[in-house]
Amino acid sequence: MRPPADPAAALNLIKPSVRHQPPYTLRAPRPRRKLNQNESPYDVPLELKREILARVADAAWHRYPDFTPAPLLEALAARHEWTADGVLVGNGSNELIQASLAVSLDAGDRVVAPTPTFSLYRLLTAVFGGCYVPVAFGRDFRYDVDALIEAAVRERAKVVVLNSPNNPTGSALPADGVERILAATDALVVCDEAYQDFGGPTAVGLLAASPRLVVLRTFSKAFGLAGLRFGYALAHPAVAREIAKAKLPYNVNLATLIAAGLVLEHAEVRDARVREIVATRDRTLERLRRLDGLVVYPSAANFILIRCVARPAHEVFRLLLDDHGILVRDVSSAPELQECLRISVGTEEDMDAVAAALEEILRER
Repeated sequence: MRPPADPAAALNLIKPSVRHQPPYTLRAPRPRRKLNQNESPYDVPLELKREILARVADAAWHRYPDFTPAPLLEALAARHEWTADGVLVGNGSNELIQASLAVSLDAGDRVVAPTPTFSLYRLLTAVFGGCYVPVAFGRDFRYDVDALIEAAVRERAKVVVLNSPNNPTGSALPADGVERILAATDALVVCDEAYQDFGGPTAVGLLAASPRLVVLRTFSKAFGLAGLRFGYALAHPAVAREIAKAKLPYNVNLATLIAAGLVLEHAEVRDARVREIVATRDRTLERLRRLDGLVVYPSAANFILIRCVARPAHEVFRLLLDDHGILVRDVSSAPELQECLRISVGTEEDMDAVAAALEEILRER
């Protein structure tokens, strides 16, 4: 095999703002307990999978899926008491983050967001030529709404991004947070509610009065469909039509559309599992707070953020993986997250194993 040619000339054609951004990456070892990606610990029930597969088998694979999947849009709209022409579906909510920024950002436009938050916002802002303005959280990673408003007004922000509950901190906005930001700024407010099923207020009720609001949801967390990639956006119908221009046609495949519709019909399964995950999260928070050598932050999501104060986070991460077969997310490279690890909430057995392993690791310091 010939060695590849020197890419220097080609790389010079890539925008510097993109080249200077770190990529979104993830290590992928195969542990006994996988608690690093905030997935649901529960798969779709087997009988429901069989029904999905039967419907997929009966569908015409040689035809494109519906350009506008009307029954699914109607069902999603009904879930939120919204209008179907204000619903967009995507290949995960990440695609709709990308589309929302693509249609709103010109070169140099400011995007204000809390820090730390989901790294995709910073990366995509750079890709579209915008300027990303991070705003620090308050104590214990609580949302500082006044600071966000001040930054958005000062920077004349085109977009304000709010991830609530926030990834990776677990912080939820105060109940009036989105309303205050909409009232005080002229920005498009993108409220990413990927984890809202697990806690915190929702901005959905503001949609009717606020055409500058976009709310994003996903089926990857509470619904347990991370492997099929499905998300959706709620927005004023006129705004939704513009965001749709940045989506690829037929962006959600036939199997995922069928699965999303059927899972949505079985809301009782999702609700029961959400209750179980929240109860497990709260029990784990209490148990971890009793351990010396950790700072444990409040969480409204399906994960827990800890700060390792007795041993370096990279050591704790390695010992959890190598000695106990538990994979968590090492987020300690971010300046605000020094010595921090993020732990997805798994089954009760998973979380008992995490707590016991951390107790042993901290005792050995």
